[in-house]
Amino acid sequence: MSNDTEARASRDHDTTAPTVWRRRNDSSGLTEPRALLRVYTPTGTLESVTASYERLLGVAKDMWFTYPEKGLRLAVVGSFLLVEGAPEVLEPFRATDGTLVVDSAAAYLERLAAEGAEVLVPPHAVPTGTGFTARHRDGTVVEYVEHRPTPDGS
Repeated sequence: MSNDTEARASRDHDTTAPTVWRRRNDSSGLTEPRALLRVYTPTGTLESVTASYERLLGVAKDMWFTYPEKGLRLAVVGSFLLVEGAPEVLEPFRATDGTLVVDSAAAYLERLAAEGAEVLVPPHAVPTGTGFTARHRDGTVVEYVEHRPTPDGS
């Protein structure tokens, strides 16, 4: 996505239009998972929250995308996944403790099964690739996501 398209998407509160912008669009080369802490923010606040985290961490966002099927807009700044939506839309997501960006969803499904984890949401398409959610034996609920390029290369 061009910088103009990224800027337009970041100003546009329409969660019905699919938008994906990432510095790196493929996580298959990761040698370790990228852990993301979730921050939930009300509709209309993602830009200001993103700017605040950019100032706080001294780094620019490296992802920005919409999830039209869920009514969400998301950004990643450093190790923070910023999730914007209406309160009733965000509520089911609050049960998830965090997100791991991984090299292969299939490999993590195998590892989790071997460790006795419960898959709560089976693998499914997400705007950035494939994701699923699992409860670890200790009760921690984690979303696992592998990133792959979109058809337009984003």
